[in-house]
Amino acid sequence: MNFEHYVKNFQRALARYGLFTSAWILDRLPFGMVEFFARCLIAAGFRFTLRQRRIARESLGIAFGKEKSSREIDGIIRRCFENFGYGMIEMLYFMSHPQLTDRMVRWEGKEHLDNALARGRGVIAVTAHFGNFPLMMLCCARQGYKTASIIRPARDAALEKYLFRRRSECGVNTVYAVPRRECVINALKALSGGEVLFIPLDQNFGGDGGVFVDFFGQKAATATGPVVFARRSRAPIVPMFIIREKDGSHTIMVEPAFELEERPDDEEEVAVNIARLTNLIERYIRRYPHEWGWMHRRWKSKPSGYPDTRVTG
Repeated sequence: MNFEHYVKNFQRALARYGLFTSAWILDRLPFGMVEFFARCLIAAGFRFTLRQRRIARESLGIAFGKEKSSREIDGIIRRCFENFGYGMIEMLYFMSHPQLTDRMVRWEGKEHLDNALARGRGVIAVTAHFGNFPLMMLCCARQGYKTASIIRPARDAALEKYLFRRRSECGVNTVYAVPRRECVINALKALSGGEVLFIPLDQNFGGDGGVFVDFFGQKAATATGPVVFARRSRAPIVPMFIIREKDGSHTIMVEPAFELEERPDDEEEVAVNIARLTNLIERYIRRYPHEWGWMHRRWKSKPSGYPDTRVTG
């Protein structure tokens, strides 16, 4: 085992026990103290996220180019990291106090979800790493919807075991993204059981099986799962997002059911509709840029012969 491996194991253990400790403290705090606790952790943590802030600046440069000034970019990065920190703390607290979501979260367009479920084939809830998206899943389960999510397991097995248990306790079923064949089987099973299956569609999907579509004017490798599952199961696609309001509450925004655009060629039909869904996600990010996780290298994978768009310096 080399030194780099030891360092990674140490970092993962540090993160794991930091989360365990935070969860233990939050379980015992009144809700009025949660914001103060989060503010302290965010202020301390922001200083140690140099790499993530560098990636965020790179991503914002790719997305907006000269559309936004350096000052605007700095503001988005700061708010993005604040939202991420608050989201983590809130989620740990709400997992132990789910009844608080009844007054902290409101819905817009909930009838679109209900109408889609009435078709009897489950619902494919397309979303993004946008706002406190795990809270949206918790709220769905809290409202009585059978809820599942496609999730990439954490690299730390002990941490993933803990998160799996907490999700299950909150009524959110886990469909692991890997192995891919099992993911497909379990996703289709969830839909046939009438579940709302959340699928984030905004992360780099390197390797085989995805398509390259336009995202902020650049080609981005994107998973095809939502459209493939919709074609196989006849389950409707319903885009869903969550935003943080100025008073600290949240709004879940449910779009009308997404109608697939038919094409004579199957591959073209999948690509066209994934591009349309990606365009919808981009519209939300442009409207609320501070809500998206810019510390992810969304454009890391490139089509053959496509120029590197990374920002240097």
